[in-house]
Amino acid sequence: MLHLVITGAAGRMGQTLAGLIAQAPDLRLSGALEHAGSPAIGQMVSDCRITADAAALTGAHAILDFSAPAATAALAGVAADQGVPMVIGTTGLGPEHEAAIRAAAKKIPVVYSGNYSLGVNVLAKLVERAAAALPPDLFDIEIFEVHHSAKVDAPSGTALLLGRAAAEGRGQKLDEVMVEARRGHTGVRPEHAIGFSVARGGDVAGEHTVFYYGQQERLELTHRATNRAIFARGALHAARWVVNQPPGLYDMQDVLGLKD
Repeated sequence: MLHLVITGAAGRMGQTLAGLIAQAPDLRLSGALEHAGSPAIGQMVSDCRITADAAALTGAHAILDFSAPAATAALAGVAADQGVPMVIGTTGLGPEHEAAIRAAAKKIPVVYSGNYSLGVNVLAKLVERAAAALPPDLFDIEIFEVHHSAKVDAPSGTALLLGRAAAEGRGQKLDEVMVEARRGHTGVRPEHAIGFSVARGGDVAGEHTVFYYGQQERLELTHRATNRAIFARGALHAARWVVNQPPGLYDMQDVLGLKD
């Protein structure tokens, strides 16, 4: 029986995780955390009361973190001190937040991914291989993503995951070739750039397409999520995996055995 703690427990993903944990015979929700000022403090998630007390980590086998960047960075230090593995799905993290995760991963195993869908992570591997196979002087790469109107960060963590996969396939660093927005007189498309386009609306759980634009042909690799439960199921799959790993920073490619 794995005892799990959810941080960001009052959010959409937190509630979805709690529901799936309640249905799993090998899992138990032992703690549910929110930030100290949250109106959800004291409410119930599944059979667990939401608290802001980090003492809820005591006895946990792993933490499922879908909170906010600053909270994730702070929690990583606490988890490292207490020796509790983490599965991190928070998006919108900056360099300082990722530095805190890397520091924690020296003491505990951490799975950090922009998307926990099993299908998306297989897609990322396909994106990398297609980028490696299609000559950059003949094919331009563009990434288009759609999410619900309540999403607060853009491009999505998934879009960035796919962008990194494409860049790695071409031996590039995404930060050096990504184009996040176009407006006004932009000039011609930079050679070997990877462009991102974003749409927000309705209740879309997530749609991502990587386009490879060539002359007289176009390749499209697409994933569509119809329910956020796919992300929660993937995170639980990662939690079952991470508890048996040595300290280190992992992603879903490691969890699924997709690393070359």
